[in-house]
Amino acid sequence: MALALATTIFPNTCPTSYHVFLSFSGDTRKTFTDHLYTAFVNSGFRTFRDDDELPRGQDIKPELRKAIEQSQSSVIVFSKDYASSGWCLDELVMIMERKRTCDHIVLPVFYDVDPSQVRKQTGSLAKAFARHERNHSLKDKVKRWRVALTEVADLAGMGNGR
Repeated sequence: MALALATTIFPNTCPTSYHVFLSFSGDTRKTFTDHLYTAFVNSGFRTFRDDDELPRGQDIKPELRKAIEQSQSSVIVFSKDYASSGWCLDELVMIMERKRTCDHIVLPVFYDVDPSQVRKQTGSLAKAFARHERNHSLKDKVKRWRVALTEVADLAGMGNGR
């Protein structure tokens, strides 16, 4: 029953292994994201969360790309620390690429940040980007990260009452 419901909720034209890919930073791992993950799994949704699915010692980047490519949807939990992580921002770029090419559903959740902060990269995101921009080798990545943040913030999202 749950699998039939999941297929109805997450229709997709590309082959997949997961219903949901969770993208989040460590500041929500043991709180909000853990509860969200448990709710998805208990509802029958095959859900990828990096600490449960990746074997220790593997190169994370190719495995994350593969998990994103094999997911019907992504839930991105934007928090105050999300933009501090280059890994999270790289995931976001991959997720938005997948959205453009394969009917990938993207659901942003704004956890203690306002969508306008994500769109305009203000507040804690501005501080994170100031740190990233000090590393001149990240110049091209920073541009892609900014575009992806602006694009995802324009999607209908779910906030935490702020």
